[in-house]
Formats: sequence, C-alpha cells, structure tokens
Amino acid sequence: MRSSHELTPSVSVHALPTPVTFTTGDDLADALSGALAANGHTLKPHDVILVSSKVVSLCEGAVVTRTGGDLTDARRQLARQDATEIVADSPHVLITRTGHGFVAANGGIDASNVADNTQLLRLPDDPDASATALRHTLEARHNVTPLAVIITDTFGRPWRMGQTDVALGVSGMRALRDERGDTDLYGHVLDVTEAAVADALAGAGDLVRHKASGTPFVLIRGVEPALFAPDVTAGGQQLIRENDRDLFRFGGATAIENGLAKRRTVRQFDTDRPVPKEVLAAGVTAAVSVSAPHHSAPWRFVTLSDATRTVLLDRMARAWQADLERDGLDANMIARRLARSDAVLRTAPSLLVAFVDLASADTYPDRRRQQAEYDLFMLSGGAAIQNFQVALVAHDVYSAWISAPLFCADVIRSVLAVGPTYRPLGLLAAGYPTATPPAREPRDISTFWRER
Repeated sequence: MRSSHELTPSVSVHALPTPVTFTTGDDLADALSGALAANGHTLKPHDVILVSSKVVSLCEGAVVTRTGGDLTDARRQLARQDATEIVADSPHVLITRTGHGFVAANGGIDASNVADNTQLLRLPDDPDASATALRHTLEARHNVTPLAVIITDTFGRPWRMGQTDVALGVSGMRALRDERGDTDLYGHVLDVTEAAVADALAGAGDLVRHKASGTPFVLIRGVEPALFAPDVTAGGQQLIRENDRDLFRFGGATAIENGLAKRRTVRQFDTDRPVPKEVLAAGVTAAVSVSAPHHSAPWRFVTLSDATRTVLLDRMARAWQADLERDGLDANMIARRLARSDAVLRTAPSLLVAFVDLASADTYPDRRRQQAEYDLFMLSGGAAIQNFQVALVAHDVYSAWISAPLFCADVIRSVLAVGPTYRPLGLLAAGYPTATPPAREPRDISTFWRER
C-alpha cells in the first residue's frame, strides 16, 4: 500500500537578498517583489516564500528602545515581562512561553540585525495574520495562486546543539503533513507520524543565508502541491505542542530526581557575584509550597541587609563565645571556631534567616503533646528549607544551612524585631560557588530503608 502523499522528486531553495534597510511602516510586499525581480525570479503557483520574523517585526513596529544597561539583561527583563510562563531560568538562558505559545530562549527577543544597538525586537504580534496578509497581497499583485508564506525565526532545540529556523506564522499551506493511518515501506500502519513540513522548509532556508547576508527572504520551489491549502486557518499554531503534552516544561521524572540530587552544601562563594533577587524569590516560592500542620502557613524568611547582618552576627558571636567559654574551651580554639563561621556568614553574597511561626500551633495541657505539636511545625520548616535550597540549585546558586540561630533564638528575635512565636531554624548562606561542587556519591539506600 502506498502513502497517500505523493512527494515531488526535487525541491529548490533560492536566496533573495535585498539592500533594503527596514523600518516601521515599510511595505514588506514591495521589498519582497523587488528582491524577486533583482534576483531574476517571478512567482509561480505553489511557490513558498520564507520571510524572516525580524523584518516583519521592524515593519510592524515591534521595537522596544532600552534605556542603558547590559544588553543581555535587557533582553531577559523584556522576555520575563512578556512571558505567560517561565519554562526554565538559568544563568545561561531564560526560556519562556510567549503569548503566542512559543517556547523560546529569551522569549524570542532579538537584538541582531538592528541598526540601533539600543533597540530590541519583539516577535510579530500575530505571525499567522502577518503571513496571511502578505500572501494575499502577493497573490493579488503578481496574479499567482496558490502561494504560501512562512514567517521564520531562529530557535534553539532541546537536547541538541545548534540553532535552526522554524515556522512561526504559516499561510496558504498545512504546517504539518499528517501521515497517521498511512503505511511504511513494509505495510505497517503509522500511528504517530506528523511531519513538521513548515519547520523543515524554514530550516532549509538557512542553507542559503546567514545572519550577515542581508537575505530576509527565501524562495522555495517543488513543494508537494497537496500541502497547499489556502483556506487552512490553524497556520503556525498547528506546530505548538499543548501544555499538558509538553514535557520540556517539567523535564520528566528523571530530570526532577537529578535536580534534587544536585543540591550540595557549599561554603565558598564568589563574593563578586550577587544572587539576583528573582532567584531568591524562586527559592521562597518553592519553600512555601510544602505541607504544614492545620493548613497553616508558618514559614518565614528574612533576607539580611549588610548593616543588619553585621549587627546580628556580632551579637551571635558574643553569645556563642560565652557558651564556649562556659564549656571550658581555650581562647585560641574559640577564636578559630568564630573565624570559620565568619568566613562563611560574613562573606556569603546573600544571607537569610529561616523561621517557623508557632502562632498557629494548637495548645495542649501536657508537655508530651505540646512538644509533638511544635515538632510538626519544625518538620514543616525543614521541608521548606530543603525546597528553598533545591530551587536555588536549579539556578546554579548553592547554599549552606547553618544551625547557629537555634542556639541563640532570643538574640535572633531581638535583632530582627520578631515576636516570641517565631522559632528560628537556621541561617541560609547563598551564592554562586567558587568551583563546581563534585557530584554526590550514590548511597546504598538499603541502609536507610526497611520493610517490616
């Protein structure tokens, strides 16, 4: 049994360079028609035109002027502002889901091929509509049907190196070639095969142009006529995977397990590299998602300013020194212990105090049940700290959980002016490590796991 799709024997790809420098309000169809003529081409039925999203954005005025600052930071900030979802946030790249549904590095915000280095380009507001408007204009001006127009942009790909162009907007043809129900060479029925032909054509355009070639347009000929469908409305949206089927958002079970295992205690930080506030916010967001007794929300985190840190650590040092002196340690030993603590706590780029607030705890008349009640809250606080540390590691920020505040709770409450129901759980020193922590050696879980 043959497939119902009759492929053409060859496809040709033709670059259409142009000297035009695009700006808001330019007529894209005029520029494209000029590029066709200048390169010796006239449009024919079943031609496919690739158009770089950058020139579409420029013509449609999707330009943002940044007011100083680092270019990379500006792109990330704009991408974060425009995002409907942060898919992955790391020091290397911010991956977001845009309002269109695209999952892209830095939200597709671009700064290449823009004459003014203070300008950033958003993606076209509606690539499918842009492709359709351009197709209708070209068909009318050149009296040729059917044509197809694909708006393209460069995307990276999960699990593979390098970038390639993909289809954002599609008009005049199907973006997918559905081969489900057809048969392979041996007669086996295909269950899942849907060829991303619009992406394949967009990628083919990269073979005849590069960033500096001045080639925003590419002409492709020889595409199978069955793909042309002037009335299809799904366009490039056909290529967007539904959220509940998009494993890239979650990474799968193994990725989560690896993320948990990545958490390591680090005490040596790059003191010249501050921890971004949004990373700490991500940690606290993860922390306050854990279970807690009685549907309470007892977790509290306080980030210490430089001034407050100094006052707090000075007071804590005096309290610890007094304890050690009562224990009978000599002055040199005490000084060494204090110095080891200071080396971490006074130099970490970020220092937080974690608490649980016992105000929501039930009251019991006997000590046994009251202690069990408090223990429940402390366990919830420990889980919150674990979530905080794991979330930070996802951003390559490591931390150390230091228990000293448990031994001087009154000092902590006094300096930070919190009430008597606040029970400190520890200090969290956080920052980028001076060296990549070694991988954790696997443990034999039979030591920790029993069945009875």
